[in-house]
Amino acid sequence: MSKQDRIKWDHVRKWVARGGLKTTWKPYGMPEVIDPFTSRFADVDPMPKWNIPAKVMISTTITGAFFSKRANPNQPITVDEIRDSAEECIKAGAPNIHIHVRDDGGFNTLDPQRFHDVIAPLRKKYPEVMFDGCLVAVTDEESAAMESTIKTGLFDALPVNTTAICCGDSMFFKPPHVVIEKTRLVQEAGAKPIISVYDDGDIDNARRFLVASGLLAKPYYWLILPALPGCSPMHNPEQMVDGLMRMVRSIRDIDADAFILVCAAGRASTYLATFALLLGLHVRVGMEDTLWPYPHRDDIIQRNVEHFQQMRQIAALLGGELMTPAEYRQAIGLPAKATFAAEQAHG
Repeated sequence: MSKQDRIKWDHVRKWVARGGLKTTWKPYGMPEVIDPFTSRFADVDPMPKWNIPAKVMISTTITGAFFSKRANPNQPITVDEIRDSAEECIKAGAPNIHIHVRDDGGFNTLDPQRFHDVIAPLRKKYPEVMFDGCLVAVTDEESAAMESTIKTGLFDALPVNTTAICCGDSMFFKPPHVVIEKTRLVQEAGAKPIISVYDDGDIDNARRFLVASGLLAKPYYWLILPALPGCSPMHNPEQMVDGLMRMVRSIRDIDADAFILVCAAGRASTYLATFALLLGLHVRVGMEDTLWPYPHRDDIIQRNVEHFQQMRQIAALLGGELMTPAEYRQAIGLPAKATFAAEQAHG
């Protein structure tokens, strides 16, 4: 026994002598000890099913704008590499592909022709698959390219970042007029704006400029991208749980019926996406948002399709079934059939 033992053993021994070691047991619900479906005292469900979606959306992002081949030698950079990686994911069942394209130096570009060269052949072969892409303009030339690319009909959905952060060593700030005008352009093109938030302040920016303003059409579609440097920090499991719960609650306060997609980002990666699935949310995987499949190891992602298949398997183990592209369209409020004018626009 412990030296700090403060049990009053005389009293314990007295009651053991009187009553032995019997447990008090009153089986009021016989013949069942615990009836999992009802109670003998009231017609109620004692263990109701959780109200989480039966269908799970897993989006796959192919390359993004952040990481180079120096960081991950497997990073798709060229048009052919990006298209081939996307097609590999589609063949594995991916219902949605998120596209960035890179220039000859490996940096993010808004070149409409490169987007067309990646997406148009895939749309011809897989017309049911959904595509979204990131169009962040930082020059006047890119602003013009962004507008023309939005109007092509290549994309079913487009992120609108309500962001003002220092991401890595770079300043990333979308002024309110840019957020508002881009949202207008996306909606007028028949695509779905994706409210993309990196930390708590971004959520309030979205509330002010997109939701409370009445600009954004319901249902609202939110994307949470934490865990990268400058985004909502997730440097350990507790911080991950607290951070995601806080952001989700903030979104639900604005939009109780929100469709929320959580990125498997940074070191949190697959753990963050798994936690999102446990919360009944949807997830995005792939090589835009992380290098690593695990937060405690230095293995790097070899192929996007492997990350997609890993998360699909995790979702299945949790009882989730992958959404079809048609189900995804319906969930985010898009009409049943996409408009695709890209072939006409580019000949």
